[in-house]
Amino acid sequence: MAVLEITDVKKTYRSPTGERQTIIDIPKFAMEEKAHVALEGRSGSGKTTFLNLIAGILKADTGQLLVEGTDIQSLSEPSRDLFRAKTIGYVHQTFNLLQGYTALENVELGMMFGRGLDKEYAVDLLGRVGLGDRIHYYPGQLSVGQQQRVAVARAMANHPKLVLADEPTGNLDPHHTHEALSLIRGICREQGTALLLVSHDDEVLQEFENRQSLADINLAGQEASTA
Repeated sequence: MAVLEITDVKKTYRSPTGERQTIIDIPKFAMEEKAHVALEGRSGSGKTTFLNLIAGILKADTGQLLVEGTDIQSLSEPSRDLFRAKTIGYVHQTFNLLQGYTALENVELGMMFGRGLDKEYAVDLLGRVGLGDRIHYYPGQLSVGQQQRVAVARAMANHPKLVLADEPTGNLDPHHTHEALSLIRGICREQGTALLLVSHDDEVLQEFENRQSLADINLAGQEASTA
């Protein structure tokens, strides 16, 4: 069964000159349950826009985007937010941790917007990512690699069916990059969660058997590259 099915999804923006510029034009894309897919794309190719459309953070101009059989584009903004919290985990490149909250509180807040607070599970998740002794540390007291681990724990807090990872190792050195990838993929496998990761880093992309290029599925990117 497909966890993600995309049909004829387009997203355009108005340029400073007033012209409409198409960023995403994807006729077809799908992912099966539990699949791990790496999507390659250069900087500025629309990778983040694509993930934000899947997550319902952005709304497409046209098309259908099914996540677990629900067309997220047809939902109201509050409904999209609730659906995302319950169904989709998101690991951002910049982590997006709330600086005034501890590692534990960051994970718990993610739960409160989703399936409900489960402090025992939040503590367990932080332990599984190697931060059992730092659950009461604030982001500013953690290293970049440790902050990334909190972001991973938060993304998994609601037992999502799909995890989106946007250049999740972009701020890490090579050693911690491999470590972070193993962590993300390991927890996704344990929970039976599908993973869609986007990156321009070949070392990251080589870790995936299922590796695709955004340019191959995005007609807007193909038009830009031939212009």
